[in-house]
Amino acid sequence: MTKPLAQGATIGILGGGQLGRMLSVAASRLGFKCHIFEPGANPPAGQVADRVTTAPYSDLDALAAFAKSVDVITFEFENIPAEALDAVEYLRPVLPARNALATSQDRITEKAFLSGLGLNVAPYANVETAADLAAAVASVGAPSILKTRRFGYDGKGQSRLKTTDDAQAAWDALGNTPSVLEGFIDFSLEISVIGARSQSGEVVCYDPGENVHRDGILHTTTLPANLNTSQRMDAVILAGQILNALDYVGVMGVELFVTPSGLIVNEIAPRVHNSGHWTQNGCVIDQFEQHIRAVAGWPLGDGERHSNVMMTNLIGDEVLDVATLSKDANVGLHLYGKADAKAGRKMGHVNKITQIN
Repeated sequence: MTKPLAQGATIGILGGGQLGRMLSVAASRLGFKCHIFEPGANPPAGQVADRVTTAPYSDLDALAAFAKSVDVITFEFENIPAEALDAVEYLRPVLPARNALATSQDRITEKAFLSGLGLNVAPYANVETAADLAAAVASVGAPSILKTRRFGYDGKGQSRLKTTDDAQAAWDALGNTPSVLEGFIDFSLEISVIGARSQSGEVVCYDPGENVHRDGILHTTTLPANLNTSQRMDAVILAGQILNALDYVGVMGVELFVTPSGLIVNEIAPRVHNSGHWTQNGCVIDQFEQHIRAVAGWPLGDGERHSNVMMTNLIGDEVLDVATLSKDANVGLHLYGKADAKAGRKMGHVNKITQIN
């Protein structure tokens, strides 16, 4: 455990998207500065940060200079090249540690880790060759979904198999890249738990949220989820088990399917998570402040929910209706500062308070 950061310390964030932006805002409320490292020009996080380095993750000199300018390093997305981590972690602490990244960056590694904890995952098989594909189809069957082992998000890097005859076309669509074939799960709803773990091992989890996706992208997260007390407790305990097994520090999103036979883990995300945005208006300590507290060595907030909330993502030109959205006194509006409202692009979100508890 490192010494808690004092006010005025600088937190380095790898990645300058909307999650980095909201982490930077949360850090500033606690008296910290943020230095963003981002390959792309004019990132959303740069609008609210103390400093921005614009350089590719292959620029080891820029990464070293970035690391020397901060007190601790965290990240807003999980697909950070290993070489970039090599360049910074010997200079400053990186939290969460890279074992969590290594686990989540490869779907096969992730499923093996979860299964090793005794947790349930969808039936799956590794696909690296044509022979693997045939064996996977024979064991998993269809309907199923073929996913790239690495770099998939928001429905990208996925191809569905309606029947086993679709297997070759699905793999070709993914460029014959190493993949995993997952069996479909008969679930009643998808939920996610946002959990946090401190440097001292304290674990705090938020209430599970109920997720609805549209075109492969999260559309809404609703609190409370339609769960009974036992399901809610099981979900939170499961998330805590994962956090402890990884000796994790920071906030993590754990996506779960609710089935008649129990909870099945879909995936984990070692970062603040889209389905946790509701905490910004539903809790005193939101997921972004919770993450900053954890990596800074501060005590965690309790995560208690004071209101029922529905979070809705604003995708593409949906953000153009801000004038209407802002008229609702029960809506918290969160815009990401992105210039172009492209189709499928997350431009912001709204949190609508449906009941104060």
